[in-house]
Amino acid sequence: MNSVQLIGNLTDNPKITVTANGVTKCAFRLAVPRRYAERQDEPKADFLTIIAWRKLGETCGQYLSKGRKCAVSGSIQTRSYDAKDGSGKRYVTEIIADSVDFIGANPKTEIERKPNDDEAHAFNELDDDDLPF
Repeated sequence: MNSVQLIGNLTDNPKITVTANGVTKCAFRLAVPRRYAERQDEPKADFLTIIAWRKLGETCGQYLSKGRKCAVSGSIQTRSYDAKDGSGKRYVTEIIADSVDFIGANPKTEIERKPNDDEAHAFNELDDDDLPF
């Protein structure tokens, strides 16, 4: 069985491309924290490439941004290609997303909001006796 579930933060904004056949592809890197490091100098996160296709890719491209936390379910895929400089084969491992759940607020749209004077004075004080419970 080839199944993976990850939760992490985007390291950069997603990149959207469209294939020659008109299929949308969204690629982004996800920093997934490790449970623990065996050595002090060992990385404390893994940086994985996530690929989302079609409508899921369009949605990810629209709503994800650098720093956003998300949960990804999908499968691991390995592919290879010949290096352009002729130095041999290159291998790439990617996560092909079946679903992406957005977690928490979107840093791109999260703005510290302070109420204006009208909103600040719109609250009415209530006595405990006035509460219906």
